[in-house]
Amino acid sequence: MSNKENNEITDNPLTKSILEKFEIEELNPMQLEAGRNIRRKSDVVLLSPTGTGKTLAFLLPLIETLDPNIDEIQILIIVPSRELAQQLLQVARDLGSGFKVNAVYGGRAGSQDKLDLKHLPAILIGTPGRIADRFFKDTYSFDFIKTLVLDEFDKSLEMGYEDDMLDIIESLPNVKQRVLTSATRDNKIPKFVGLQKPVFINYADEGVPQLTIKTVLVPDKDKLKSLVKTLAHIGPKPGIIFCSFKDELIGVSEYLDDNDIYHECFHGDMEQLDREQALIKFRNGTTQLLLATDLAARGLDIPELAFILHYRLPLRYNEFLHRNGRTARMNSYGVAYILHWKDEELPEYIQDIAPEEVIVGDLQPSHEPAPIRWVTLYITGGRREKISKGDIAGLFMKQGKIENDQLGVIELQENCSYVSVHASIAKKAIDKTNNTKLKKKKVRISVV
Repeated sequence: MSNKENNEITDNPLTKSILEKFEIEELNPMQLEAGRNIRRKSDVVLLSPTGTGKTLAFLLPLIETLDPNIDEIQILIIVPSRELAQQLLQVARDLGSGFKVNAVYGGRAGSQDKLDLKHLPAILIGTPGRIADRFFKDTYSFDFIKTLVLDEFDKSLEMGYEDDMLDIIESLPNVKQRVLTSATRDNKIPKFVGLQKPVFINYADEGVPQLTIKTVLVPDKDKLKSLVKTLAHIGPKPGIIFCSFKDELIGVSEYLDDNDIYHECFHGDMEQLDREQALIKFRNGTTQLLLATDLAARGLDIPELAFILHYRLPLRYNEFLHRNGRTARMNSYGVAYILHWKDEELPEYIQDIAPEEVIVGDLQPSHEPAPIRWVTLYITGGRREKISKGDIAGLFMKQGKIENDQLGVIELQENCSYVSVHASIAKKAIDKTNNTKLKKKKVRISVV
């Protein structure tokens, strides 16, 4: 792409203001190439690793196509998980384009969907099952949907959403452009998607050269003691431990509890609120460890991680890539550890990689100091009451009498908010702020 074409993209007034708001000096090559082809109205298949900025790559050019005079859904974005729907919703709202954005997904009441969609958004985000449910039970017009985005499309198909996606896509009569994204290549695209001379933008093999993969050889089939020893060696760093099955995860969690290793769990059988709060505590530093199934391998809004630990390897190489994509993102450094019992056969894809081998008995414990301990507080007020992050910060610093450095990450949701504070002052902060007014609403504040 020429410098002239790059400048045309970044000099667009809306794009320019958004980049300034996000303090982004320039778009990366993948985002520029995606933006150019999306602006040409081409169908696009975008392949790029997790953490390289695919969301901005398609949202920036697509927002420019929205017509402010149309009060109907114009862009439909289908995602495979509730967490990805929430993440996209947050990013799209943070862009501050002035266009209404909503998300619908399982795990919350359908009445909440109907309330949110009383005035239709320009951009609707959702999981296939819930979008199908809303489209075919409610009376929404499909006529103004000109753009269809399938984000992490391969995962939606893996999770058994093909029938719902087929029904939705066949019900959209006026789609002119399709944008598909994935973090891996070699994914089969069904004919019903309706791609027309798509442009393939492939950055799937780029962006994670600083990932180190280490196989930790353990003496017993029961890897639990070796897991604790490996975590002691890694030290107090943020990371995800991946298990392949829920029952296995529960057993590992119980062992970590017995050894006083604080962590949060994340798997598909958890209630939606519990999953959301686990991620919130992981994002804000209340916990350093997330123990998860492959549900956490992609589509989650979580910070840069120092490591990934495979308690058990996935069967397929693609899932291995997605797990590892949670660390070493955007050209930063990270380590992926594999716990391997000596008599356990490694998948063929690991044998091809030939990772560095270490013996668990040789690992020495880290002497890094323990980080400051944080606690997450729940506040019964959010965006719906026009509460801002500044309002919450003011409440805790002025009325709660806590210092600026004792206040951590603030997250706003529609009907509630979360804030992390130093554990040492959490009780004091609650005592001074609970049952007080925030904006015009009396709020309750409690520990999550």
